[in-house]
Amino acid sequence: MMRHVAAVFALGFLATALRADSFDNYTNPILAKVPASKGTQSIKKLTPDAMVEHSRALPGMTAAFVVIKTNEGRLAKLLVQPAKQKISAEESAPILLIERYVTFREGEEKTVHAKGENVRLFDGFRFNLDMGQVVPEKAGGDIRIGIENGEMFVEPVGKAEMFLVTKHLPEANPKKSPRPTIGEKFEPRFFNGTYKLHDDGRRSGTLKLTVTDDGIVSGYYYSGKDGQKYEVAGKVENPPYTIKFRVTFPRTIQDYSGFMFTGDGSAIAGTSRLQDRETGFYAVRLETE
Repeated sequence: MMRHVAAVFALGFLATALRADSFDNYTNPILAKVPASKGTQSIKKLTPDAMVEHSRALPGMTAAFVVIKTNEGRLAKLLVQPAKQKISAEESAPILLIERYVTFREGEEKTVHAKGENVRLFDGFRFNLDMGQVVPEKAGGDIRIGIENGEMFVEPVGKAEMFLVTKHLPEANPKKSPRPTIGEKFEPRFFNGTYKLHDDGRRSGTLKLTVTDDGIVSGYYYSGKDGQKYEVAGKVENPPYTIKFRVTFPRTIQDYSGFMFTGDGSAIAGTSRLQDRETGFYAVRLETE
């Protein structure tokens, strides 16, 4: 067992924290603020000129950022740009390229209902963001691609609403995660923070821990697969760099037992148990939440 834990600690040293980009930081609650934001335009017809003009509205992005309220009432975010698709040696067709899209489950913070990338939509195509599928006209869809005067355009379909973000929302800036200053005496509060958790090389997600002075642990785990939020509870034990916590899933509970790096508090590593299977995990502290 000690060899197993030592190997996990070694992996923790090699791991680097992955930072979300500005597109990822637009969670469902922030998308809900987009329609009333000063840096947003309600759009009935999105043109290539508008996409190019506002292609750098999000920091680090080179595509237009569009928010759609779907016909089923969900919020979706898209990075889009006008493009050309070669269809023969002599001919190419104007298309809409959806670089990335995410549709959130209603009432949830980060839970993904549908997502995808590199979707190419031709003239007459309709796209349903709740299904994440190209659909025929009789199935409705949320956006439609058309051609006008030789140029591609995008328009919402039915009750869907479309918003073009022209200025990055400050609410989407990541918050700094507290980083402890480790002293001679190790304290339970050093566990406070946000971590990227890797479990057995099979699962990953974001772990947010809140620890009281007497070592009671609470928080949340966000699945890296679909953003679903699960409750975390546990306790810091003796020695005080030891932590035990559990994640409560709908049909099962997963228990974790780990040690924080006492040199700088940059990571936690140890073992987890899901039903009768014991495996290794490590969690690297993130600079931002």
